[in-house]
Amino acid sequence: MVMPQPAKAASVLLVEDEALISEFIAEELSAHGFTVHAVPNAADALDYMNAGAQVDILFTDVDLPGGMDGSELAAHARKLRPDLPIVYASGRYSPSSLAPPVPRSVFLRKPYDPDDVCRLIDRLTVHSH
Repeated sequence: MVMPQPAKAASVLLVEDEALISEFIAEELSAHGFTVHAVPNAADALDYMNAGAQVDILFTDVDLPGGMDGSELAAHARKLRPDLPIVYASGRYSPSSLAPPVPRSVFLRKPYDPDDVCRLIDRLTVHSH
């Protein structure tokens, strides 16, 4: 008996420099059926996107090491993929203290509930695949 194939899981590019947070969120997202590629900084995220990898949503910390923060990363990512949903997360910054967020993006304050993150990503990617 052939079972119907489930819908393709949304692919999440997770950009988080805190290893424990990254590992925890990646595990939670994977458990909810998402495909996750985690990187610790914006340069690695852009390299991944420039390599042509499938990315259905960008989930990025705002405060990142290196020369580019999550706000700048989001702007670059949108130039590469104009329709890419973006979720920013920060425990240090508020939306009003950041560079203007890209249109159609969402801001989450840390600490966040992983189940809330999964529901949000589900909602943002439901039309993208």
